[in-house]
Amino acid sequence: MSLTLPEVLTLLQRRGQNQYGMEAINQLEHALQCADLAEKAGETPETVVASLLHDLGHLLAAERDGSKEHTTEHDDLHQYIALPFIRNLFPDAVLEPIRMHVDAKRYLCLIDPGYWADLSPASKHSLEQQGGVFSEAEAEAFISQPFATEAVRLRRYDDLAKVPAKVVPDLSHYNAHLQQVALTA
Repeated sequence: MSLTLPEVLTLLQRRGQNQYGMEAINQLEHALQCADLAEKAGETPETVVASLLHDLGHLLAAERDGSKEHTTEHDDLHQYIALPFIRNLFPDAVLEPIRMHVDAKRYLCLIDPGYWADLSPASKHSLEQQGGVFSEAEAEAFISQPFATEAVRLRRYDDLAKVPAKVVPDLSHYNAHLQQVALTA
């Protein structure tokens, strides 16, 4: 079942109020902070939208399971869950960074010696559930994919988007980006 843009926004508003894993913010705050970082970095509208929606799979999993939040006991494969629901709504320039943002963390742990040390405890915990640090061969295969560099930048915004009470634009601010990149209204 594909979602419409209004349904995506409703999901973000409704389920986004749930706690963001073991972080001190909720899902919507995290999404908005991530999109704000991407926008301030001068990213394309597609990367800003990918940053806003990168954890939509957590919200869909919670919706499906009827839970208040996603669990940290196992990897819910959230990077894949949202794709069938938004595939007809957004281009690959939005979908692929979403799909690859978890692998981007695995990649960064290998290529950036200080990256792992800067991860939050929750991100370190989920990294182990998501397969751990990439090998050299895995990293090489990852970064050679289209949109991998965008996924790496999204990942860095993701890691920084966990600041309690940070003031950022609200969801309506991103309507223009969403409308601009959506394949259908």
